[in-house]
Amino acid sequence: MARVFTITEGLENMGALKSGGQGSVYKGRRIGPIVTAVKLLPTPIHSESEDDKHFRDFRNEVEKLKKVNEQPNPNVVKILSSGITETGNLPFIEMEYIEGPDLEELLKPPHPSLFTIKETIKVAEHLSNALAHCHRVDVKHGDIKSNNVKFNYHSGNYVLLDFGLAIMSDEQRRTSLRHAGAIEFMAPEQNEGAMLFETDIYSFGIILFELLAGTVPFPLKDKGETARNMVMISHMETAVPDVLALRKQNSPQEWSFQKKEHEMNVPGWLVSAIYKCLEKKPEKRFKEGVELHDHITLNSTLATSKGEVNSQTLSSFQQENQKLLEEKEKLQGFLLEYQGLSEKMDAEIKFLREEVKQKEKELKNSLDHPPAYTYQNSPARNGVSKSAFFALLFLAVCLGVFAAWSLLKNNKSQPSFETGTSINDTQTTNGESLEQEQDQAAKQLADSTKRYEQKQVKTETANSAENKTSDPLIFDTATSDSKPNSDTTLPDEVIAKYKLASKKAYFHTEPDESTRRKAFIVHWNNAVIEALDEQNGFIYVIYTNHLGQTSKGWLNKKDLEQVNN
Repeated sequence: MARVFTITEGLENMGALKSGGQGSVYKGRRIGPIVTAVKLLPTPIHSESEDDKHFRDFRNEVEKLKKVNEQPNPNVVKILSSGITETGNLPFIEMEYIEGPDLEELLKPPHPSLFTIKETIKVAEHLSNALAHCHRVDVKHGDIKSNNVKFNYHSGNYVLLDFGLAIMSDEQRRTSLRHAGAIEFMAPEQNEGAMLFETDIYSFGIILFELLAGTVPFPLKDKGETARNMVMISHMETAVPDVLALRKQNSPQEWSFQKKEHEMNVPGWLVSAIYKCLEKKPEKRFKEGVELHDHITLNSTLATSKGEVNSQTLSSFQQENQKLLEEKEKLQGFLLEYQGLSEKMDAEIKFLREEVKQKEKELKNSLDHPPAYTYQNSPARNGVSKSAFFALLFLAVCLGVFAAWSLLKNNKSQPSFETGTSINDTQTTNGESLEQEQDQAAKQLADSTKRYEQKQVKTETANSAENKTSDPLIFDTATSDSKPNSDTTLPDEVIAKYKLASKKAYFHTEPDESTRRKAFIVHWNNAVIEALDEQNGFIYVIYTNHLGQTSKGWLNKKDLEQVNN
C-alpha cells in the first residue's frame, strides 16, 4: 500500500477541511491543478504487516470500498487512493474534491432555513441513488449526515462523501461513535455499535426531515454528555415530531404568502416515506437503498405538489395518450376489415358446406339406386347393363343361326347348271361355303362381344374416376398407386401418425417436390394418416378413405403435423 502522506511527497497539504470523531479531512493538491480530499482515520497503524490486526482490517475494508467505484456513479464520490501517512502512521483514503456547499451550509444564511419541495425531492432522488449504488456492492456508509452530502457546482448533482466509517473495523466504529459529533443522525442500533443497511436508511430519513422542517427530529442542545444521551434515548424511544407542523413553523420570512401556502402541499408519499425510514426497529424500514430508490423514483415522477403533476410530466402523459388514441383508431380499422373478411369467409364456408352436402347426397343416391341402363349421351353412365348385354348376345346368336339356315335353304332350292361340275361337287362347295359363313358369323359375334367388353371396361373406369373425384378426402386424376424406389423396403409397422396442417396435402410419385401429382388429401373429420416410410422430408402412406378408395404415394411433411399415439 503506497505511502502518500505527511501529507506526503507529491501531495500538498492545503489545510484541514473539517474534523470529527471519525477523523479529519484535509484538502490536498497533487502536482498540478488536481485538488483532492484526504480522510485521516484516528487509529494509527504502526506496521504494514499481516501481523497487525488494524492493518488487516483497514486493507480489507478498503478493498471492499473500491467496489463502489468499479462502476462510476454521479452521486457517489470517487475513491482515488489509500495508504498510511508517513507522519503519525494514520490510515487514510484519498477522494475527489467536490467543489460546492454541503447540505448543512445550504440550510444556513444567506440561504433559506429549509428546502423547497422540488429541491427536497431532488435530494431524495440523488441520495437514494447513491445508497442503492453502495448497497448493491455490500458497502454500508454508516455516517450519512448533512455535511457529508455536497452540491456539485459543476454537475448540479448532490454527492455522498466521506466513507470514513465504512473502512473502520467494528471495534473502531464503536469507539468512534461514542465521540461522534453528529449523534442527531444516528440510528438507534448505532448506540450498540451496529451498522446495517437499514442504518443508512434511518440517516437518510433524518436528512429529508431536516430539509423539510428546517431542523432534525431530535436536535442536540449542547455538547454535554447528558444532552447526547438524551438525543440517543429520543432516537430509541421518542415518537418522531410532526414534520409538516415544523415546516409551517419554520417557513422563511422572505417567502411570500402564496409561496408558503404552495410549499405546505408536501406530497403524502414523501411524508410517509420519511416516517417509514425513521421507524425505531430496522426491520420496519426500507430494507436497503435499492428498495428505497425504487420507491422514491416511482413516486417523484407523478407529483411535486398535492394532486398535481409538473408540466413536463403532463406533456409526456399527453403525448403518450395521443399515441394510444392513434393506435386505438388503427386497431379499430383493422378490426372492421377483419370482420368484413370474416363474414365473407363464413359465407364461402357455408356455400362449400352446402356443395359438399349436395355431392354427398347425389353420391349416396347413385350408390343406392344404380340405373338399369343409360343413354350414350348421359353424363351419369356410358354403356348397358349385364341383362341387356346377354339379351343382345342371344339375339345376335339367333340372327346368325337364322342367316345360316336361310342361306342353306336358298342354295338347295336353286337349279343346278351344267358347268362341268357334278351335283356332289356342288353340294360340297355349298357345304364348304356354309361352314365358312358360319365361321365368319361366329367371328363377327366374338368381335362384337370383345368390343362391348372393352367399352364396358372403359365405362366402369370412367365411372370409377367420376366417383373418385367426388370423394371429399382424395382427389386424384392420375394413377394413385405410386410405390417408393425399388431399393426401399417398407416396414411392416407404422412409424408415425400425422394430421393435415394445411388445406391440402399433394401426393408425390417419389420423395421429391418435382414429382407432385394431381392427387391430394383434404382435411376431413381429423383423419389420421399413418406413415410407413420417411425420406427426404416426405412420408410414404397408403391411405383409404371412408368410401373404400385407396391412394398410395409420398406426402410432404410441411403439409402435416405429427400427432401423439
